[in-house]
Amino acid sequence: MSKRIALVTGATKGIGKAIAKQLIDEDYFVLAIDVDIESGKKLVDEMGMDSIEFVHVDISNEKEVTDLFAHIISTYNRLDVLVNNAGIIRDNMIWNMSADDFDLVVNVNLKGTWLMCRECAKLMKVQQAGRIINIASRAWLGNRGQSNYSSSKAGVVGLTRVLALELGKYNVLVNAIAPGLIDTPLTQKLDADVRQKLIDAQPTRTMGKPEDIANAVSFLASDKTQFITGQTLYVDGGKSIGAGV
Repeated sequence: MSKRIALVTGATKGIGKAIAKQLIDEDYFVLAIDVDIESGKKLVDEMGMDSIEFVHVDISNEKEVTDLFAHIISTYNRLDVLVNNAGIIRDNMIWNMSADDFDLVVNVNLKGTWLMCRECAKLMKVQQAGRIINIASRAWLGNRGQSNYSSSKAGVVGLTRVLALELGKYNVLVNAIAPGLIDTPLTQKLDADVRQKLIDAQPTRTMGKPEDIANAVSFLASDKTQFITGQTLYVDGGKSIGAGV
């Protein structure tokens, strides 16, 4: 494999798909990870088997993650970029939130990201090179009705900082991106008045596009960023300035 190899989780829709497409356009071979098999097949048909491989993996399942990296080592023997994008939401005010919904969100968003980072760190430490880019969220600063989601994304920011410290001397750079309000299939399902209220709360009075996040991933994965690690890049139209206001 002469191309650089990137792995993107949650790669079949929305932000993940935009990231996968951006990296393919930049001549990466992409390993697309998702639990949605049908969408994965469509993605391969769209992008081409010479550019992408789909692997069905539940990132919250330790065995599935370790099996994935065994496949990567045996097939490609390296990984240049890991993008941890997969995540879920189960919103509710805390007095209405079940412990199951808390566990589910944390298991995917935080534990799943941690499992991917752990196995990736083993490989990148040996190869003495690599980039890990974790997709956090502006919501880590706090969002009403998202005590589970905000907690999980705050954990991702903390994890990013720790890994930057642990992996820096091995030439592995670890950063996070914190998207704000992005026009995705998820936000498109919101009631029109709810969407408009969210847009009105933006300093730019606009929503971002999945491509905005993909461009940030491209920047952090590039050779232009040799001295940036442990950072969180906000791509949120300025919403982080006012946090949860």
